[in-house]
Amino acid sequence: MFGGKLKLELSQLTAFAHLVGGSAGRLVISLAYFVSVANSLSVGDFGLFATASATGIMLSRIAGFGFVSPLYRAATVKRRLVGTYTAGFFAAFLLSLPVVALAAAGFYALVFRPDMTLAAFAAVIAAEVLFWRPLEVACIVNNGLGRFGRAAVMVIVGTAIRAVAAVLFALIGSGALIEWSLAYMAANAVAALVAYAAFYPRIHLRFRPALYLSRWRDSAGVATAEIIFYLQSELDKLLVLSIGGPVVAGLYAMLMRLIDLTALPVRAFNTMMVQRLMRAPEWLAAWRRRWLFEGAIAAVSVAGLAAIGVLLWIAPNALGRNVAGAAPLVATALMVPAFRNIVEYHSEILYARGRTGSRALILALVGLLKAGLLVVILGHADAASTAWIIGLNGLFFVLWLASASATYFTLDWSRLQERQLPGPSLTPAPQPGE
Repeated sequence: MFGGKLKLELSQLTAFAHLVGGSAGRLVISLAYFVSVANSLSVGDFGLFATASATGIMLSRIAGFGFVSPLYRAATVKRRLVGTYTAGFFAAFLLSLPVVALAAAGFYALVFRPDMTLAAFAAVIAAEVLFWRPLEVACIVNNGLGRFGRAAVMVIVGTAIRAVAAVLFALIGSGALIEWSLAYMAANAVAALVAYAAFYPRIHLRFRPALYLSRWRDSAGVATAEIIFYLQSELDKLLVLSIGGPVVAGLYAMLMRLIDLTALPVRAFNTMMVQRLMRAPEWLAAWRRRWLFEGAIAAVSVAGLAAIGVLLWIAPNALGRNVAGAAPLVATALMVPAFRNIVEYHSEILYARGRTGSRALILALVGLLKAGLLVVILGHADAASTAWIIGLNGLFFVLWLASASATYFTLDWSRLQERQLPGPSLTPAPQPGE
């Protein structure tokens, strides 16, 4: 018995090491990618590209109508059905594309039309929706199968392909936004091709519509929650561009990209947390453990951004001249990654407990709070002032407070209800976050 438990712990430790290794590799490559793009485009064009990319990420959650959830569940508990559910995902993905295109047209007309060509915008959206999202799905399937090492390598290879494209653009490109947008789309296409050719499990596609229809509620709930999550996560970039203009959007995008780097190791922890909660729903019931995990996430996040801030204080041009313009902003936003990454963690543990509907409602609440507070803060936004950046610390603190209160109330209430139900827990198995 002791040997079996030790073997399980070692297996989990190995899986976590693979995830952290993948995050570390991705961190280095992502930094090279960011530096190359941020210093090749003008600050304004970088703001437009980053905002278009964020829009593409949001729209990519419509693609497939959430059918990635039953596909992950099949990979986790019914591996023989992976081929069947993969066929279902491909069918749902194709059916969703007209909806994605319509939504993209609306975003372009409302936000991007004055400053960005339609061709450049369409290329960035295609890169995120048609190519990078399928790569993420391939990674999710491998994680479901327990192939954490393959999933980590796949993401590293995909990110490396984009980084190579960015470095080549920095060396031989003209600095034009349309040129980089097309190169970005091509790099994502190559990454997706490599992911499916080299890393996706060998399967036989079987199309079974009756089986898929039985899963539509789960898929719809997951799609709704995913869209709301990324809407509240990426809406800030759209608001900054709409209110502050491309230059302020560029500075903000650079700052948030540096903050994003601090989330990579945290997401490795989140993935393991999801699977642990699937096996032991009561594992996170104790408040002491809850605060311990949140404190650890906050400490890692703040330390990561502080390290970047120290680097830029010692060598302002270490990440390039354009990024040097955002260097003074790092110290003024030190608490932002802590609160931001914990809110993402809350979303993951709700996923792990199968609380899809509650997760969607909480994310909607967080998104509305974020939008309202951003409008107030951005009233003082300009390229010469950092007061609005300081205000982001308070904004994300409020978001953390709202998210923590709602998340733990939901978890405790659901535990109380489950104890009153006869028989085993009715909580469904979740899919992991990305």
